Amino acid sequence: MATKKPELDPAPRLSVRDRTLDVLRRRIISLELPPGAPLSENELAQELGVSRTPVRESLILLREEGLIQVFPQIGSFVSLVDLERVAQAQFIREAIECASLADVVADPQGVAGLREILQAQWGAEAAGDIDQFFRLDEDFHRELLQLAGHGAAWNAVNSAKAHLDRARRLSLIDSGHVATLIRQHTAVVDGLATDDHTAADASLRLHLRGVFKDIERIQGATPELFSDGSAPRASRRSVARLS
Repeated sequence: MATKKPELDPAPRLSVRDRTLDVLRRRIISLELPPGAPLSENELAQELGVSRTPVRESLILLREEGLIQVFPQIGSFVSLVDLERVAQAQFIREAIECASLADVVADPQGVAGLREILQAQWGAEAAGDIDQFFRLDEDFHRELLQLAGHGAAWNAVNSAKAHLDRARRLSLIDSGHVATLIRQHTAVVDGLATDDHTAADASLRLHLRGVFKDIERIQGATPELFSDGSAPRASRRSVARLS
């Protein structure tokens, strides 16, 4: 099996530990390292081209975030999706994003910027590029906060939603779901464009709460990806993606 090239961002503004942490966190959220996957410090260090120290420190931080579980005499594993953490993150996200929506000034430039993101999302949907759509989805919600003058609040939202993001990524496996999300985004923008903040708020809440229906559906099909209090199996499995 060919060895991957190191993925660390060469940007000098971040330490090796921080860059290692960023890569591992992105791999877990993107499901490249799926729920239950075993983790080896030696293998990760070799793959990323770093020593074991930044890998070990990153795993400790990811454990504190709830993304990694360590079982004595067994090993370290990517944690299963924790439904309680998902619900907590969704509550935080809805509270912040919907509260800020009332402060959005729907000027033509701001609406145009949101519609450009929507157009790019349709492009990602047509190409079946889930990674790109997810990035654009993040851009859309971050831009809503920026237009409301609460851009700094995105850090609070982002830091709380790792488990929620994994649930969101799992929902994107189903064909057609991306288009549904884009239409929901469009309803929010349409409400803002007509200065109907009530409609925009209702559309945004519907959109954000949709993750619970997604989880119910996904958990029924793949219960092994969700936490039930037991240790994850030590198997290297992959998670299906749209092609």
